[in-house]
Amino acid sequence: MDKKSAAVSSAGVTSSHEVFGAPCWITLMARNMRDAQDFYGAVLGWRFRRARLGAEGTEFSLALSDGAPVAGIGVVDAALQAPSGWTPYFAVANADETAARIRERSATVAVGPLNLTVGRAALAADRDGAVFGIWEGELIPDWLTWRKSAPAWVHLRTRNAFEAAIFYGEVFDWASDKTGCCQVDYEEDEVVLRHEGQMVARLSSGAAEAAPDPMILPRWHVYFPVADVETTVQAARHNGGEVLARRSTDHGSEATLRDSEGAMFTVTTRG
Repeated sequence: MDKKSAAVSSAGVTSSHEVFGAPCWITLMARNMRDAQDFYGAVLGWRFRRARLGAEGTEFSLALSDGAPVAGIGVVDAALQAPSGWTPYFAVANADETAARIRERSATVAVGPLNLTVGRAALAADRDGAVFGIWEGELIPDWLTWRKSAPAWVHLRTRNAFEAAIFYGEVFDWASDKTGCCQVDYEEDEVVLRHEGQMVARLSSGAAEAAPDPMILPRWHVYFPVADVETTVQAARHNGGEVLARRSTDHGSEATLRDSEGAMFTVTTRG
């Protein structure tokens, strides 16, 4: 660990240098901040606090659950006409080097790396078009608690999970001998990503790049743990959301929802 990382850890804040390659944050880009806060406040019980990103005029807020930060919400520039959606960010030791790796493998870095208040970030898309972010710098103070409770996990639905695992493995040094890297396992035709033994992501095949149904387009998908799926479903419907799918498994129940602006996410009782 370098001196900068050691200083960050001693201050009680984990650095991306220590947990590189792991999902470290999730952000919703919404068209209307107030509408997004009203929806997720009612559906997931979140409260919100304004935050600084370093760029003047940038509207951003932290979503809090029981006082702890669980996600970020930003506002899409209206001129871009981009859809609302959730994006996972992965911790990296060097944003510039990681961006170069992404480009070298015929994928896209759409924005950045940008200098923000406590780190550097970039927004990218893999070779199948699934959008993700990279983050270099400080993580939230209690990142280990966030990892266990904010998203239950993130899930990449892609054309070929094994090819995608090679791409992300080369970009993020998954399954390397570096301290803090993620481990990769293959279970029931899926690629499972673990950090210190805990599942943090799954990659599965079957997405279709030209599918008209957004449910089967290549994408990173966010799961949130809830105490009761049915109660959450009813709250989503009551606040302008839509139920896209329901499923029961041996591990619990889940529902894939679309929020009031169209961003998709899944709620699950599986921890």
